[in-house]
Amino acid sequence: MRGVMSSITAIVLAMFIGYGAAWYFGVVEGNFALLLFLATLVTGIYWVAERVYFLPQRRLAVATLEASALRRQGELAKMGISQVDDHTVETKNRLLMQPWWLDWTAGLFPVIVVVFLLRSFLFEPFKIPSGSMIPTLLINDLILVNKFHYGVRLPVINTKLLDNHSPERGDVMVFRYPPKPSLDYIKRVVGVPGDEVAYLNKKLTINGKSLTKTPLPDFFDEDALRYAKQFEEVSGSKKYRLLNDEDRPAFIPGADDFPFKQNCRYSSEGVVCKVPEGHYFMMGDNRDNSLDSRYWGFVPEKNIVGKAFFVWMNFGNLKRIGSFQ
Repeated sequence: MRGVMSSITAIVLAMFIGYGAAWYFGVVEGNFALLLFLATLVTGIYWVAERVYFLPQRRLAVATLEASALRRQGELAKMGISQVDDHTVETKNRLLMQPWWLDWTAGLFPVIVVVFLLRSFLFEPFKIPSGSMIPTLLINDLILVNKFHYGVRLPVINTKLLDNHSPERGDVMVFRYPPKPSLDYIKRVVGVPGDEVAYLNKKLTINGKSLTKTPLPDFFDEDALRYAKQFEEVSGSKKYRLLNDEDRPAFIPGADDFPFKQNCRYSSEGVVCKVPEGHYFMMGDNRDNSLDSRYWGFVPEKNIVGKAFFVWMNFGNLKRIGSFQ
């Protein structure tokens, strides 16, 4: 039995390692949520088997050993032998010890299940890979995303179980990229269902009302080693900073075909879109360096992952740690 379980476990672990290696080298498109779910499921099965079968079997073996030792001591006592070498304790410890294939499965289950539950239903960490949200979020910022703010969803399939808050204009939201849902994107909510969003000549208007845009001192991008025009924009109760590149034109080049594209009108000045029900219009704060809803369309409600709210680490700049709007 032990030999069979050892072989099965070795194969299972090899499959996990192989998948991780293939993902790392770009051979397959990885899905960490699915990988964590499968790890939780597999280690959970081993954990239950350990509690229900394997541990009782080891305890039974120890009880049998102890009974045998007592019988032997009784027999020796009848023969007048009282001093004997007794290795019962060492043998009991060996019998009770988990084999490696349980130590690496059932032994890891409590840790894996806690990580799975925290990541799936409470908070999930993300790393900012690009500069589309500068100056709010910088490249390599490590952020936390509130997974329950917009409702409780099942992991992997992302089906909503319970409602909570609806996304509001100005929220920084993580979502599944509509053209490729296996990728997670982060942008700012600009338009909610029913809004008419106009971004013309680099000026944002919602339902015919221009958002307040106040000039700030130029922003120095340390990665690009250049300055950009910086502004403060107000959307409802939220204030945040954004960048504009004077060298970039206002029109939107190369917009993709996407669902409800008929709701949008493109011109040399920019774009005007009517946000359909159940969808959101997203834009990056680095307005002229962001691939967002202007190019690939609206984000459906089913693609929402959570609300970003906190930078918990940036190893190159510890001053980045803190909340943001």
